[in-house]
Amino acid sequence: MLEEAKSRTRALQERMKDLGIPLAVFTDESSIAYLAGFWGYLGIEFGRPTMLIVRADEAPVVITPLMESEMVGEMTWVEDIRVWEDMGQRTWGRALAEVLSDKPGEIWIEKTQIPAIVRNFLDDRYATVVLKDVGPVLGALRMIKSPLEVSVMKQAGQIAGAMMKAAHGSLMVGGHEYESALAVIEAGTHAAAGFLTDRGWERFVSPMIHNLQILQSGKDTSMVHRRASVRSYQRADPVYFCFCNMAQFKQYKLGFDRMFHVAEVSDVAARVQQAAIDAQQAAIAAIRPGVLAEDIAAAANEIYAQRGYQTGYRTGRSIGVAYLEAPELKAGDKTVLKPGMTFAVDGGISIDGVTAGRIGDSVVVTQTGFEYLTQYPRQLLVTGA
Repeated sequence: MLEEAKSRTRALQERMKDLGIPLAVFTDESSIAYLAGFWGYLGIEFGRPTMLIVRADEAPVVITPLMESEMVGEMTWVEDIRVWEDMGQRTWGRALAEVLSDKPGEIWIEKTQIPAIVRNFLDDRYATVVLKDVGPVLGALRMIKSPLEVSVMKQAGQIAGAMMKAAHGSLMVGGHEYESALAVIEAGTHAAAGFLTDRGWERFVSPMIHNLQILQSGKDTSMVHRRASVRSYQRADPVYFCFCNMAQFKQYKLGFDRMFHVAEVSDVAARVQQAAIDAQQAAIAAIRPGVLAEDIAAAANEIYAQRGYQTGYRTGRSIGVAYLEAPELKAGDKTVLKPGMTFAVDGGISIDGVTAGRIGDSVVVTQTGFEYLTQYPRQLLVTGA
């Protein structure tokens, strides 16, 4: 993994030379993981920024809190690690200024991702320096996944499959949403642990599945992103599980959703769910190299229109080390699909206060079409009583 991270950084540096970019400051966790191979578990939310400074013609520099520096040094291939402290004169701003020098001609940053405290520092300290956006430059390099990245995402897919199986098995009349969430966490953690060792770089990779489970049941299924509660399941309840903030491994994040129905399903709920499944399958069937991103969305939207539904959802999003990468499968995105691109592809319908229909899978574009990264039946799913 570290050798690949190093080669990505070299590719970025070559691109920076081509574009005349002298220096870039990366502050987004996903970008740092992609280029330097490490990540932390307590960061900017505690006022502790970690940064990666990449120059076109010099070795990169990591700036990290002193308390994180030992782990960072073990996880990354970058040799130049500058530390800063929470107290005293050795601040992160001082460390960053030392790397940037007094009068840089321009500074390239991730404009849409940079933490406010870092942006404010740059605006104050370098008021006359032009800040430009390096995000799209790195984003273009991240669009095509390597075979190693795809293999990690396939492992994430197997972990997600174990999570969904546990979710399915947890459903019964009288059961509770939070109990399902606990079952998902346990199953996913056990599955992830099976792919890890306690040696080398991998000893810093936690198998723990975390984040608040997105789960809605009954009439609340139309609310899209409600979290698991103490509500108990009733007969004929629709139950929706979204793993988009949980199905991840070694920083690679998938999209994966399923809708279940407890013991039986009403005619209305079945009709809505089947429309969502058919729309998603139409979109996925259209995926192949050379097709425009917006054409995939159009294939799904045609099904919605035929069935008399409207959706406010995009059909899909690019996935990788970030939850949302480029391109997106929606109207107006004219990116040409290429082998190695990876997407979460969704079918989604909401009828407020009544029910919903949802399904989501992750796929990789191949030379001739696509391959699923996630596996679970793509059909109307009704649990036993």
